[in-house]
Amino acid sequence: PVAPTGPGAPGGYGYPGYPQSGYTQSGYGWPGMPPAPQNGLGIAAMVLGIVSCTLFCLYGVVSLITGILAVVFGIKGRKRAEAGVATNHGQAQAGLIMGIIGIILGIAVIVLIAVGITAAINSDRNDDPYYGTLGPVATAASHR
Repeated sequence: PVAPTGPGAPGGYGYPGYPQSGYTQSGYGWPGMPPAPQNGLGIAAMVLGIVSCTLFCLYGVVSLITGILAVVFGIKGRKRAEAGVATNHGQAQAGLIMGIIGIILGIAVIVLIAVGITAAINSDRNDDPYYGTLGPVATAASHR
């Protein structure tokens, strides 16, 4: 005897003239996990932005370099977030803004150091009218 869902039953094993069953098997095993979001650029932009804003006192050079890197990574991170590849648009935006602030702080410190150096080099010491002169000199005639 043949089972009710055997070869000749409607919806069975594809017997000619009968429709296939609704169950289709796409492959073996469990379906794969969706890919993890790529948040590396947004995190890097935020970290570099924080470093840029806090280390501006190191002659402005560190702040300028890390600020530029934060802006570049922030722009790329925002583009990935807008494309749906990453999920941290806010971190990339924060890194971009802090990178811009770090660049401004770095340039300001470099300008202040340059102004201070040029002011120290070009300072006039003419405040004292006797600077550079011998002043009152005792002569041999006055000691007699």
